[in-house]
Amino acid sequence: MTTMTTKVEEQRLFVPAMAGIYDIGSTISYPLIRFVAGFWLVPHGCQKLFGLFGGNIQGTATFFSKVGIEPALPLAYVVGSIEFFGGLLIAIGLLTRPAAAAAAIMLAVAAFQVHVPNGFFWTTPGKPGFEYPLMWMFLMIAIFLRGGGNLSVDSKLGKQF
Repeated sequence: MTTMTTKVEEQRLFVPAMAGIYDIGSTISYPLIRFVAGFWLVPHGCQKLFGLFGGNIQGTATFFSKVGIEPALPLAYVVGSIEFFGGLLIAIGLLTRPAAAAAAIMLAVAAFQVHVPNGFFWTTPGKPGFEYPLMWMFLMIAIFLRGGGNLSVDSKLGKQF
């Protein structure tokens, strides 16, 4: 943390009194992003795997078949597992890179195979575009490149992929 404090103090801040807040923020911002990104995947996996929040695995498989993703049922389980288990792993920072890589691949398929034909905007009624899954794909790529970081189970174990 001393290094980060030095970096903030070396900067010429418009509001020097904010240096302490910036120091804290620079320490927790990446773990916060990693946790939220991972944790936000979990409910999607719950929908598919456990039938929660109005979803189910059969509905996912039916949708996959409709958009040409086959074999639909096994891939629905794979996607649900990446979202649920991978999301949990990313959130706590355990096996962060493999989990983020799997999520990035899954989101790339979602963006390019499902959403690109609908255009860019996610908010198009009935035809959500690729902006949202593509943004999440790039977020997962960034987490893959960065790894778990200091506040992660990976760092406590002393090993990272």
